Amino acid sequence: MSDEKLVGIVLVSHSAEVATSVAELAKGLAGGATSVPVAAAGGTEGGGLGTSAELISAAAASVDRGVGVAVLTDLGSAVLTVKALLAEGDELPDGARLVDAPFVEGAVAAVVTAATGADLDAVEAAAAEAYSYRKV
Repeated sequence: MSDEKLVGIVLVSHSAEVATSVAELAKGLAGGATSVPVAAAGGTEGGGLGTSAELISAAAASVDRGVGVAVLTDLGSAVLTVKALLAEGDELPDGARLVDAPFVEGAVAAVVTAATGADLDAVEAAAAEAYSYRKV
């Protein structure tokens, strides 16, 4: 249903292309999951590699449906930027949470779980559980 409140997902990468591609992959592997609000926040405002507090804040605001926002990051400074935004207290929506999860696998698990209408705790748990996905 279109009026259902779903957990929002923000994917923060040092690369706009990586963030956008992982968002598309996660939604695609979740059967389209078109109702799940997912936003990519990659790179800098100028299109370079890096992280942007402004892009992250805007992405989080765009997916906030009032039931929480799961923020997944790729590498070091992305994590630090999100932690700084959370510490500010008013830069991210209430209920925004940095999720400790692998970027690609965690994003897929988060979107699949959010699509079921699960709450933020369940979305976070599913994304974190992706650390246990073994490849060999």
